[in-house]
Amino acid sequence: MGALPKRKISKARRDRRRSQDKLKIPAMSICPKCKEVKRPHFKCPNCGHYGTLSAKDIKDSKIKAKATKK
Repeated sequence: MGALPKRKISKARRDRRRSQDKLKIPAMSICPKCKEVKRPHFKCPNCGHYGTLSAKDIKDSKIKAKATKK
């Protein structure tokens, strides 16, 4: 025989369990360079800056890190 519930799960108990399934709004911060809203610890989608670095600086540092790894 397969596993079957011994008692009916009430709607209240079922809904309390499902209350944790809701989506959360991601945290947002302000870009210090262009003052647009962006996700924290991500580069700005508007200007491409991450903290004090530009998108070009980030790309150059990744290339240098890859070259020194070899």
